[in-house]
Amino acid sequence: VQLQASGGGLVQAGGSLRLSCGASGRAFSSYVMGWFRQAPGKERDFVTAITWPGDNTYYAVSAKGRFTISRDNAKNTVYLEMNSLKPEDTVVYLCALGPAYVSSYFNESYEYHYWGQGTQVTVSS
Repeated sequence: VQLQASGGGLVQAGGSLRLSCGASGRAFSSYVMGWFRQAPGKERDFVTAITWPGDNTYYAVSAKGRFTISRDNAKNTVYLEMNSLKPEDTVVYLCALGPAYVSSYFNESYEYHYWGQGTQVTVSS
């Protein structure tokens, strides 16, 4: 499985970005998909996850109300719409493919077995 994240970039505080993550090599429609973010030298932090077929979504406190995850199973793509961006959102964002069914550990990186290369988001103040 290969995951390719895109859509990152430079945006001013208060602005918006839409990240995309395309999957190839396996139909990802039956798996939990997640977004994490990682600052240099730090562990990956959970941002959000979405179950198959997309009925349930989960958000970190920092993302709730500002970020929205969605998926298009026909396109093997998951999206992260980020609004009201803050300078502290400046990190690399990674998409990940998780298990077939969400567990209590959906916010733990070890639940996800395939990772994209990440896309940098930079929010200027």
